[in-house]
Amino acid sequence: MSRILVIDDNETMREGMAYTIKKMGHTVEMASGGRQGVALFKPGETDLVITDLKMDDLDGIGVIEHVKNEDPDALIIVVTAFGTIDVAVEAMQKGAFDFITKPFSMDLLRAKVTKALERRALAIKTNRLQAENEVLREELAAPYGAAQEIIGESEPMQRVFRMIRKVAATDSTVHIFGESGTGKELVARAVHMQSPRKDGPFIKVSCSALTETLLESELFGHEKGAFTNALKRKLGRFELADGGTLFLDEIGDISPTVQVKLLRVLQEREFERVGGEEPISVDVRIVSATNKNLEEEVEAGRFREDLFYRLHILPITLPPLRNRLDDLEVLLQHFLNKLKPRTRHSVKEVSAEVYDVMRRYTWPGNIRQLENVMEQILVLSDSETLTVEDLPVYITNAKPAALQADTDLFASLGDRTLPQILDDLERQFILQAFERAKGVKTETARTLGIKTSALYYKLEKYGIGGDQEEE
Repeated sequence: MSRILVIDDNETMREGMAYTIKKMGHTVEMASGGRQGVALFKPGETDLVITDLKMDDLDGIGVIEHVKNEDPDALIIVVTAFGTIDVAVEAMQKGAFDFITKPFSMDLLRAKVTKALERRALAIKTNRLQAENEVLREELAAPYGAAQEIIGESEPMQRVFRMIRKVAATDSTVHIFGESGTGKELVARAVHMQSPRKDGPFIKVSCSALTETLLESELFGHEKGAFTNALKRKLGRFELADGGTLFLDEIGDISPTVQVKLLRVLQEREFERVGGEEPISVDVRIVSATNKNLEEEVEAGRFREDLFYRLHILPITLPPLRNRLDDLEVLLQHFLNKLKPRTRHSVKEVSAEVYDVMRRYTWPGNIRQLENVMEQILVLSDSETLTVEDLPVYITNAKPAALQADTDLFASLGDRTLPQILDDLERQFILQAFERAKGVKTETARTLGIKTSALYYKLEKYGIGGDQEEE
């Protein structure tokens, strides 16, 4: 259904055209003169204007000039009387799409309207493709591309993989938390590619990279003239992601104003472009990500609590590299294979000492830092075997992670609470002491420095040695 504006100072003609167009299933607005018509015209929302050429207050040429100034893509059909074909030609030169000469049949009117709306649909599709191509060019220009796979064999990453499989099958909102460089975008893409929306678009917005005004325009689009330099209508990322997934990276950095508008979209699934009035409905799955603790942001009043709960339906927490060092070797080999063609390096092996030294480093930049380090090594090294001497000095001189005063203990909590962490440690100590004492409970209690009665309680609590006899 399209919105069509009919402008004619002849009531009979105006009503007749409106009746015919309504029967075609379209919405019609009517104006009895040129000035009323240009006041009713809505750039980007009015799909077609049909205007008489000869009117007293503002003629058809004036209507065309005004409409085209407001919306260069607007389609206009002019209605002219026989004998004024020269004026119709002028109207076409001014930007009218077509003209129709009085008297005319309603069948001809329907044909002209259908032809114009087909052109309109084609133009909209072309604009959408151009916008999608622009987004694609941005992704291809990214430093390391967007098609990397998630690498990991450690238990923390296996938990992430299991969570991805579970959430991908749903249409619920996903929130990814992880430090910078842990691969949040890769996880977002994995959720999309394993979901029923995989054939739809995956559109990314870097929320921290844009000012409030630019981010609002990027998300929701804008109409021509909505602000300075808004020279034409722009489709927003929500529209481009229709039928697919919208990835909102660094969601914790958006302003309170944008938070309100985003909340409305999540609640109502519709929005207006900046400077527009027409509600636009979309079918989009939201995946957000941040390296900030949003619960702390809510408590500090910097992030809306209602928006937090809308986003935090299915949370996925990514472990930092220092908590998944079992993946270090497979990650390093992956980056070697990936970077050798770019750096034109013929490296064949990595010495065992390299892995030992790398394990002592805390990797504050996580996977992204590891990739950068490997590229630096390959560019600067001439050897086919990478050794400790090829590593940056700040890595070889690093203290073991456990000795570093700035070690982020909270990052190791993952999804567990502090009592759960302490219970796990206590169970491990008791189990090792029990095994060293060969199941003798009194010896186990002596080793741990606790009473035997307390040991019995803890053995029962943790299910340790329940069937063994006391010696």
